[in-house]
Amino acid sequence: MLRRVIAGLLASAAVSVPALAQVPSLPAGPPVRIAAVTQPLPTQPQYTRVDVPVLRDATAQRSNGRIQVTLSTHAERNLAGNEIVRLVRSGQVEIGAGTLTTLSGDVPILDGVDLAGLAPDIRDAQRIAEAIIPAANRDLERFGTRLVGLYPFPAQVVFCRQAFTSLSDLRGRRIRTFGNSLVDFFTTLGAQPVSIGFPEVYSALERGVVDCAITGSGSGAAARWPEVTTHISNLPVSWAVAGYLVNLNWWNRLDPQVRAFMEATMKEVSDKQWELGNAATRDGIDCNIGRTAECRIHNVAARPMTEVAATDADKAEARRIFREVVLPGWVRRCGARCGEVYNEVIAPISGVRFGG
Repeated sequence: MLRRVIAGLLASAAVSVPALAQVPSLPAGPPVRIAAVTQPLPTQPQYTRVDVPVLRDATAQRSNGRIQVTLSTHAERNLAGNEIVRLVRSGQVEIGAGTLTTLSGDVPILDGVDLAGLAPDIRDAQRIAEAIIPAANRDLERFGTRLVGLYPFPAQVVFCRQAFTSLSDLRGRRIRTFGNSLVDFFTTLGAQPVSIGFPEVYSALERGVVDCAITGSGSGAAARWPEVTTHISNLPVSWAVAGYLVNLNWWNRLDPQVRAFMEATMKEVSDKQWELGNAATRDGIDCNIGRTAECRIHNVAARPMTEVAATDADKAEARRIFREVVLPGWVRRCGARCGEVYNEVIAPISGVRFGG
């Protein structure tokens, strides 16, 4: 049965960039009120450019007011992010979103979607994310939740206070990381991973508590990291892939026409988030290095940084670390079933088999 399901997954993953979903029309009927908590901050492009105009405003317009989504952010609800599964499961909100690294404590297989070094190309990252959803939902549904879409933030890249020209130059440096696979990746490089919450990273860089830090290219721009760092790598180490979850009981009770409407809506939201993640990656770097004409999504840095272009040797080393260290480390933490699912679903896209 698993192999038949996986065969269907791989066929559906063959298209790298799907067309935006066509949202069906919705006939008149009882009103539907939906509470959704999505992005960490209300200023993030993922919120202002996708969630607000599509999930909230377009849903109301296209349904002629029948569906009303009340949207808020983690910050507005005083959430750290790791409570999203429990918040949705309890029915306090119908839709919630969070990065997979914060959700994987409840469902470890989610961590396998965005392992450090797995998918330097965002097209592969999207294919992997879409292929893994059914397998992840078999675990999530035990928690009364279901994934209805995955999406990326800008590529997670290295910012440093001092010059570097390659990954090998990071040996010995203290680097702010998050998630187990990034710890494995940078430890293998000879760096010293340090766990620091995102809001505290700016001051840690400013004071020299850490030498470097990893975050999205655009996220660093928004947090003004160019004020406290000088060099930025353009090598995507991961994508901080996040997911939209729904309360399963609520989802299953929806009128079938409403559910079809929301499925298409969430597909459009997810597609637009992938488009934004791709555009925001390069935009974030351009803004950080002071290219005013190319900086359209984030703010241009007052003190431009230096871009560090990934070499072929860097790319090969990242691939080796993923194959030899990151992937086996994740399977040890997650269990043998995760290795089997990875080989069936992800390996045909990544080109790297576990244990092979």
